[in-house]
Amino acid sequence: MTFKTIAVIGTGQMGAGIAQVCATAGAHVVAIDPDAKQRDRALAGITKSLAKLAEKGIVTDSAGIAARIRFAEKVGDASGADLVIEAIVEELKAKRALWEELDVLCPPDTIFATNTSSLSVGEQAEVTDRPQEFLGLHFFNPVPLMALVEVVRTDRVNPTVVERAVALVRAMGKTPVLALDTPGFVVNRLLVPYLLDAARAAEAKVANTVDIDAGMKLGAGHPMGPLMLLDFVGIDTVVRIADIFHHAFDEERHRAPAILTAMAARGDLGKKSGKGFYDWSGKEPVPMEIK
Repeated sequence: MTFKTIAVIGTGQMGAGIAQVCATAGAHVVAIDPDAKQRDRALAGITKSLAKLAEKGIVTDSAGIAARIRFAEKVGDASGADLVIEAIVEELKAKRALWEELDVLCPPDTIFATNTSSLSVGEQAEVTDRPQEFLGLHFFNPVPLMALVEVVRTDRVNPTVVERAVALVRAMGKTPVLALDTPGFVVNRLLVPYLLDAARAAEAKVANTVDIDAGMKLGAGHPMGPLMLLDFVGIDTVVRIADIFHHAFDEERHRAPAILTAMAARGDLGKKSGKGFYDWSGKEPVPMEIK
């Protein structure tokens, strides 16, 4: 392990997963969130996840992993960490405000990493006095199961910091992919336009939900159809990324289609809200026809 203590800011689905894999790699983790109910949900989710992994024989010390995670309320609890990973809302203003606060609280040698999926890492680093110790660590959902982490380099980050981050990713049992600090990095730059096109196909009634997903699973060999993947990623998340891409590239193909913006507006966000292109309220997802 290249980091003894890691602070994870935000304990939503991504943050909780990041805390779990950091602890699995051997680090002591401080999982920070001001919302007590969210911390409780994160603890329950981590406990359930570790139990499932133990049943499958993937982890052998679930109790030890859980014991290395401490939950906290205040951002100041990150001050003793070697590495701080941010996993809050995908909004540049909120992230920059957090980094400004952490920059004062944390020692100069603490490394900062953002889990952003599409925002500029450099624009976050510039509000701190440590751009050389600032990079992106983009995990994928569900974090404990997905094998990839994008390690995002700015033009100012110290190469040694990148090397330490790569070593951490490998200690987690995951594969690091090095990417430059450009919108969407590698995966989302290729994935999001595909998801937007799938939503447009649904909007145009090219085929129903089941057939669109079956077409890409069986015709292209994908493990999951694009509409179900939209539900897993989160409709609101994809709309935010599309907005960022549209602003960055000024191309119509990056504009979120009306079907997605309407779903996001009414709270049909996919699996996390219980309804999206599928109804997730039962044991198995049930396809829906979106109007």
